[in-house]
Amino acid sequence: ELLEMVSKGGGENAILRHTQRNKKLFVHERLKMLLDDESFLELSPLAGLNMPYGDVPAAGCLTGIGRICGVWCVFMANDATVKGGTIYPIGVKKQLRAQEIAMQNRLLSVYLVDSGGAFLPLQSELFPDKSDGGRVFYNEAIMSAMKIPQVAVVCGSCVAGGAYVPTMAEETVIVDKIGTLFLAGPPLVKAATGENVSPEDLGGARLHSKVSGCSDHFAPSEKEAYECVRNIISTLNYEPLPEKVMEYDDPLYSSDELLGLAPQDYKYTLPVKLILSRLMDGSRFQEFKADYGTTLVTGFGHVEGHLVGIVASNGELSHDASLKGSHFVQLCSQRSIPILFFQNTAPHAAEPTSISQAEGHTNRLKAQASMMAAVACAAVPKITIVIGGCYGSESYVMCGRSFSPNFLFLWPNARVALVDSRHFFTIPKAEDSDCKEDELELSRLKEKLEEESSAFYSSARLWDDGVILPQNTRKV
Repeated sequence: ELLEMVSKGGGENAILRHTQRNKKLFVHERLKMLLDDESFLELSPLAGLNMPYGDVPAAGCLTGIGRICGVWCVFMANDATVKGGTIYPIGVKKQLRAQEIAMQNRLLSVYLVDSGGAFLPLQSELFPDKSDGGRVFYNEAIMSAMKIPQVAVVCGSCVAGGAYVPTMAEETVIVDKIGTLFLAGPPLVKAATGENVSPEDLGGARLHSKVSGCSDHFAPSEKEAYECVRNIISTLNYEPLPEKVMEYDDPLYSSDELLGLAPQDYKYTLPVKLILSRLMDGSRFQEFKADYGTTLVTGFGHVEGHLVGIVASNGELSHDASLKGSHFVQLCSQRSIPILFFQNTAPHAAEPTSISQAEGHTNRLKAQASMMAAVACAAVPKITIVIGGCYGSESYVMCGRSFSPNFLFLWPNARVALVDSRHFFTIPKAEDSDCKEDELELSRLKEKLEEESSAFYSSARLWDDGVILPQNTRKV
């Protein structure tokens, strides 16, 4: 339901105004014309959901991965039905994440620009810092130096910061009558000089194709613009990755059964092999150290023909499990095998109450630190799926967001937080007014943590690359 809601951008009235009055294609139609097929992966579609930006339903831009002329590309497309494509802080974050993916995986980048520039009332959250708006242009320069091609289409208003994106791309197409490119539009010209000038005369397609040279290709229509982009990509000499036609077996058990296996309660641990048997090709899994450190499952298998290493939570991350995980991650790195992490933090055992228990606790933490170092230093692609809870230090050990997995996805039931609010200590009941106040404050804190640990709260803030349905995990 949430995905359906955000797919409508600024709403039906805004889409009508965009398509009928302004004669422009809706962003999803643009992508259909540009991409080889509709099977693209949209990144963080729920970014911006219910965030405090007035009535903005989502980030105002789509980012994703798909193929153009057989070449895998990252695309960044403004949705002008959301406040005219105005850039909000979450929109900047979304673009920066897409560029990070492009650089990490050396993927060609395509920008569809239809933007009113930065939302000025939030300029302090958009402009000044290292990871704010200007970083988009910095990344464009770095990507050019890395010889990662970038192509842009000016398919609407392209104002202020939005104007730098196409002018820094390698090749730019501008669409006649609807594409305009300027640092400040006609209203500011009027205010500054008293002169009346049309958007077309100030920064239209003909001006930038014939006079300024800011655009490399003039397109009479959007359809022709996207055909032009496909032609450009076909001449980039950027070879498509050879797609081996791999034959693989489906799991022996239906992936739809994952809907019934997704853990909804975190008071116990789900036997993770039930999950793996519905994800691996032929439900085959070559386990590593099967009888040692059994609260972590490690081993090799194939997903749609691709060999991967599996590191999956199967209970509390004990000393032995952490040593096993460290050894296995180093093996994968040595053999250049990508790693899939399946995260489901188990409820923590009680705090130690004796010297021997404290020593065991210390040894467990040392072993976890060893595994953290192995995960951080493993020079292979890492993909993390949070299938249940993702709490505290186990988030780091199991390659959570701060350990920079190539991709991180959540199931809808996932919980992401520093602590599980349900394991909070309780204050003894008392008649004393101070104790009652403390109890009320603790209750409020638990409610806040509960709200902030949901998968949707996380995805709205781009702490992950999207909430995915369990049965789609293999495909994603």
